[in-house]
Amino acid sequence: MLEILNICWEYIGQAFSFLGRHMLVWNFLFSVIIVFFQRKEPKSAWAWLLVINALPGIGFLLYLLAGTDMHKRKMFKIKGIEEQVNEAVRKQEYSVRSRELEEANPQLQGFSDLVYFNLKSSGAMLTEDNEVRIFTDGNEKFDALIEDIRHAQKYIFLQYYIIKNDVLFNRIREVLVEKAAEGVEVRVIFDAMGCRSVQKKFWKELKKQGIHIAEFFPALFGRLHLRVNYRNHRKIVIIDGKIGYVGGFNIGKEYIGLDPKFGHWRDTHLRICGSAVTALLVRYIQDWDYAAKENLFTNPEYIVYPDEKCGDIKMQIISSGPDSVSQNIRDNYLRLIHKAKRSIYIQTPYFIPDEAIQTALLVAVYSGVEVNVMIPCKPDHPFVYWATMSYIGELIMAGANCYTYNNGFLHAKGVSIDGEACCYGTANMDIRSFSLNFEVNAMIYDEKTAQEMERIFREDLKLCTRISQDMYKGRSLWLRFKEQVCRLLSPVL
Repeated sequence: MLEILNICWEYIGQAFSFLGRHMLVWNFLFSVIIVFFQRKEPKSAWAWLLVINALPGIGFLLYLLAGTDMHKRKMFKIKGIEEQVNEAVRKQEYSVRSRELEEANPQLQGFSDLVYFNLKSSGAMLTEDNEVRIFTDGNEKFDALIEDIRHAQKYIFLQYYIIKNDVLFNRIREVLVEKAAEGVEVRVIFDAMGCRSVQKKFWKELKKQGIHIAEFFPALFGRLHLRVNYRNHRKIVIIDGKIGYVGGFNIGKEYIGLDPKFGHWRDTHLRICGSAVTALLVRYIQDWDYAAKENLFTNPEYIVYPDEKCGDIKMQIISSGPDSVSQNIRDNYLRLIHKAKRSIYIQTPYFIPDEAIQTALLVAVYSGVEVNVMIPCKPDHPFVYWATMSYIGELIMAGANCYTYNNGFLHAKGVSIDGEACCYGTANMDIRSFSLNFEVNAMIYDEKTAQEMERIFREDLKLCTRISQDMYKGRSLWLRFKEQVCRLLSPVL
C-alpha cells in the first residue's frame, strides 16, 4: 500500500513539474480562451489577461472562480402568466406611443421614453397607485418589517443576499415561526455566497419549523463556491401581495449599527404599497422557481389586486442580471444622467462606473449640471475603494461635488435628478451590479419622492467631508499607484 502511495505521489509531482515548466504555454492558451471564446468586453478581457499573466497558475484559478461567462442565457421564466403579462405590456406600449399616457399624466411628459424603454427591454409595467415610505435607519426599517410580518394573513416571502444567524435574524425568525405555526405560508430565498458563514443545520432547523427555504447558486463541495460572480444581490419582501420592501439593507447586526467595525450603518430601503408590489412578487416568484424548481405561478391566490388606491406614485420595478441582454438598471441610471438639466444626486458604497456612465457624468458637469456624489469614508473592500477613488478623482477635477460620509458606513444605492425622478434599490454604481449580479430597483416618477431623496442627501452632507481638488491632488504617490492598479483591475473587482 505504501508503495502505491509513493507511486501516486511521484506521478502528482511529475504532473506539477510539467505544468510548471510549461506555464507560459498554459497562460497563452488560457489567454486565447478569454479573447476568442468568452467574448468579453475589451476592458474586462484586458483586466483578466493582466491577472492571468501577472499571477501564473493562480490567475487562471481566479478566472475559473470569478471570470467565466454565463453567455446571457435565459434563467428565469414566468410560466403560467406569460400571456397576461405580455398583453398588459403591449397595451402600455401602445399607450406610450399614442401619447395617451402623457395626456393622462402630464408629469410623465419628460420620462415617457424611459417608461417605454423599460417596457420594451424588460417588460416592466408602469403602476400609478403606489405609496412609498423611505427608511434610512436599520432599526426603523426592521421594526416596521417585523410589525408588518406580525399582521400577515396569507404569506410572507423574504429574499436577502445576506442573512446572518445573529441577534437581528433571531428577532425576525421568532415572528416567522409564530406565523408559520398559525398557517401563514413563509418562504425564504438566500444567496449561498452571501450566507456562506451560516451552517447548513441553521436552514434545516427553519425547515423543521415550517419555513420553506431556497438556496441560490449553492456551493458544489461543502463551502467551495465556484461562482464568485453572478450572485443574487436582491433584497425583496412581499407580505400578502399588499406590502413590499426593496433596498440596501441585508439581515445582520451590522445593518442595525451593532458592529463596531462599521459603526452607524446608513442605507436606503423602500416600503411600497400598491400595484408595484405585484411586480416585486413576480420577480420573487421567478427567483424562487429557479432556486427551488417550484413554479408558484400555478397558485393564482398569490397575486392580489388592491381594493383601493394606496397613493399616486408612479413606478416601474426593474431588474437586471447576467442573464439579461441589456443592463436594465445601468441603462436607467444612464438615461437619468442624460436627462438631468439642473442636478444629479448619487449615493453608492462602490463607485466603479463603466465608460458610458463616467462619460455621461463628465458631460453633465461640463454642461453646467450640478453633479453630487457621496461615497463612504471607510472601505469594506480596499481594492474596490481605491478604484472608486480613481473614478471619483476624475469627477472632482472636472468640477463635480464629491463627498465622503463620515458617520459610519454608507450603503445607500440610488440616483435622483432635478427633484423629478429617482431610481433606488439594490444596485450599486459599479460594473459588478450592472452586469455580474442579479439586482432589482424601483424607478420612481414622483417629484415628492425625488425631492425627499435629495433632502435626505443634503441632510447627510452635515456628516460628510467634501473632497476638494487640492485634497485630491495632495494624496501620496503610493496611494496614486494603488488607485491606478485597481482601476486597471476594475472590470474584475
